Amino acid sequence: MNLNLRVMAPNRIVWNSEVQEIVPSTNSGQIGVLPNHAPLLTALDIGIMKICLNGQWSTMALMGGFAMIDNNRMTILVNEAEKATEIDPQEARENYKKAQTNLATAEGGKQTIEANLAFKRAKARLEAINVGSFPVSN
Repeated sequence: MNLNLRVMAPNRIVWNSEVQEIVPSTNSGQIGVLPNHAPLLTALDIGIMKICLNGQWSTMALMGGFAMIDNNRMTILVNEAEKATEIDPQEARENYKKAQTNLATAEGGKQTIEANLAFKRAKARLEAINVGSFPVSN
């Protein structure tokens, strides 16, 4: 038995197919979703989502949103999402380093909050392409 996963961003459908397992990052940590999961509505954090399809795992960077699980369907509404295969590794590493520097030099509350969000987004993109290798350090 499978689940239907649908990931929607404001301007496109990022994913729409049957999958075997889903592991998204929620605001309270990662959760595993298998067929016949109990109904659930949860907020999603900026982070990665792992998807098992035909016994193969793939990853996606999610930039926050909401997920609803019901009747073997998981619908995810996100601000933005990128499949790991769509992410340019060199660009992701450069953005991560820049975001890390900006966070370290941020001054004031607003600048620190914005720099932290940019850092989390850059880290999620880098982690999406590095799953299975070394973790990204803070």
